[in-house]
Amino acid sequence: MKTAFYIARRYLISKKSVNVINIISGISVAGVTVGTFALVAILSVFNGLDSSIKSLFSTFDPDIKVTASQGKSFDLNEGDFEAVKHLEGVSTVTPVVEEDALFTYSSRQYFATVKGVPPNYNEISRLDTNSITSGRFVLEADQIPFAVVGQGVAYYLSVGLNFSDPIHIYTLKKGTSGRPNLATAFNHNTIYASGIFANQQEIDSKYVLVPFGYAQELFQMGNKVSAVEIGLKEGFPEDSAKEQISRILGQKFVVKTQFEQHELFYKVMQSEKWAIFIILGFVLVIASFNILGSLSMLIIDKKADIAVLQSMGANQKLIRTIFLFEGWLISLSGAIFGVILGILICWIQIEFGILKIPGNEGSFIFSAYPVEIRAGDILAIFLLVSGIGFLAAWYPIRFISGKYLNGPVK
Repeated sequence: MKTAFYIARRYLISKKSVNVINIISGISVAGVTVGTFALVAILSVFNGLDSSIKSLFSTFDPDIKVTASQGKSFDLNEGDFEAVKHLEGVSTVTPVVEEDALFTYSSRQYFATVKGVPPNYNEISRLDTNSITSGRFVLEADQIPFAVVGQGVAYYLSVGLNFSDPIHIYTLKKGTSGRPNLATAFNHNTIYASGIFANQQEIDSKYVLVPFGYAQELFQMGNKVSAVEIGLKEGFPEDSAKEQISRILGQKFVVKTQFEQHELFYKVMQSEKWAIFIILGFVLVIASFNILGSLSMLIIDKKADIAVLQSMGANQKLIRTIFLFEGWLISLSGAIFGVILGILICWIQIEFGILKIPGNEGSFIFSAYPVEIRAGDILAIFLLVSGIGFLAAWYPIRFISGKYLNGPVK
């Protein structure tokens, strides 16, 4: 085995009698290098986008969300939420009210979702000072309610923070049927905006945060709530918490982790990533045909060497192993160079953000493509390239070397 590897390594770096074989070998290594580099770079960009978007959702969405299995609201007394509060991994249990409403400001109108939350919701939801683009996060001051408006909603309504013009909120009264009349069929209330938050476009253009009691009164909820948001202690597994909470609350409630709250989105992201992995894998298969051609020509070029080795007592297995190692070395060289190049380019992007998102003029939360290198992806890429390289080397050894060896190939 050691002898076969030594000879294969010499064949890889030595000059061949026909110069075109050197060129084809170089093209083989370059093709595998480029394919491997592309896999590392593109999967790392997908990882960066995935992590960035997840972090945006995580600052607003709770770790665990509990809703009613039937209907849009429920009474807190229907479930043992006191027991949930005392679970090992639970840090906060927050009832919220969520309902759609019509907003008007000056002459503009917009449909959005009112979310009634406690005054310290910025701490519970991990909304930090960087999320507030204008004003302050104040939901209540001197028993006066205020609203913190999503940036998208503020844009459509042209909301200002001058406290001279209130936001008008209209919602359909409960029990109303038939064609509604603006004067009698709607609950109406006003509120001033204290701040504007920016998180993620889907959230910013949907939500207006108001005090919990204000929302309950506006939507005639009584003692009912729309959902209960549960925060977990750092590092505590969501799946374990979900299992415990579901066991306590029973079948009347639907318990969802942060992933399940956006399940379709996350599945699409993962599907796109692995679709790209498979597509570039096929590109690598095509690039590996160069290895097949290179080995075929090398076997022809080394007919005299094969004869000398046989005369010295080398058997067919040793000679085949030499050329098999030769193919592996071409493939592994390309894989190693491609991984190193991919990691280097990704590191440069992480540190300096050279590749910018086109058309981004402050409209995105990040200006350059986010990149995240994951060891699992690097391992998967290396195994894929190694597997393709093995098959590309095995074929010419299996079907061509027999022409230049004594006896048929079995």
